[in-house]
Amino acid sequence: MTDPLEFYATPGPLTEPGAMAALLNGLPTDVGQLARVVQGLLVHVFWARRYGLELDEARSSEVQIRPLSAKLERIVELDPRPLTEPRDPDKRLVGNCRDFTLLLVGLLRHQGVPARARCGFGRYFEPGHYEDHWVGEYWNAAQGRWVLTDAQMDALQSDVLHLPFDPLDVPRDQFITGGHAWQLCRAGQADPETFGIHDMSGLWFVRGNLVRDVAALNKMELLPWDSWGLVYVEGGDEALSAADLAALDEMAALSGGDAAGFDPIQRLYESSDQWRVPPIITSFTPDGPVSVPL
Repeated sequence: MTDPLEFYATPGPLTEPGAMAALLNGLPTDVGQLARVVQGLLVHVFWARRYGLELDEARSSEVQIRPLSAKLERIVELDPRPLTEPRDPDKRLVGNCRDFTLLLVGLLRHQGVPARARCGFGRYFEPGHYEDHWVGEYWNAAQGRWVLTDAQMDALQSDVLHLPFDPLDVPRDQFITGGHAWQLCRAGQADPETFGIHDMSGLWFVRGNLVRDVAALNKMELLPWDSWGLVYVEGGDEALSAADLAALDEMAALSGGDAAGFDPIQRLYESSDQWRVPPIITSFTPDGPVSVPL
């Protein structure tokens, strides 16, 4: 039996800083201050114009960087100053919600704080819509609970979206995990077509975020367009077998609540190719699907 707090207090394959670890020493220990450090290092690819940026293809492609170590390398390549120094927007690494989350989780784990990434849907981007989104979750020992934290939501974005809550403590009804979203759709309590991003939506999208959330709970925080196992099923939702649906329902019940059931999730993840991230995945990049070794 693995102690979940010990498990999440150490880096995983994608949050290991590697040779860049010294950059993370001496950073603030307060979660709010760490979130501001992250915001000073990254700019969201879809919000770039709000910060006065016109991104070319090369800069936009930075969203393809998976591991924290490579992100840190690119961050200091753009601006070699200490990470506590906020960068001008044009000197920030281009990323998305997953990258803000990965960086925050990596910084917290480096300090020995239990933290994990969650993949799901935010309800605070557009009325009546569940937007594809990632947030961080850390263990608040003083309060004895996991706290959802959206490091992407700086002052500008919070103001534009008129957030009615503190993004350092996102209410559970405002961020819906992949598992909870699956449960809502399967029970007929929500329309699957309201879950997604841009022109992509539906139960297949919810299924993908459920599988990615389970991987993240096992410290494999992949890109939102990475695919394996039950993420992509040839033939779509109609091709899912009764056994597939049962497996998805079971995992959604374990992972969808406020406190994911760690031990059974880990056992199922490790024992099944439907869930476990393989050594080679398929990534659906702008140039088409490519095989990526991990």
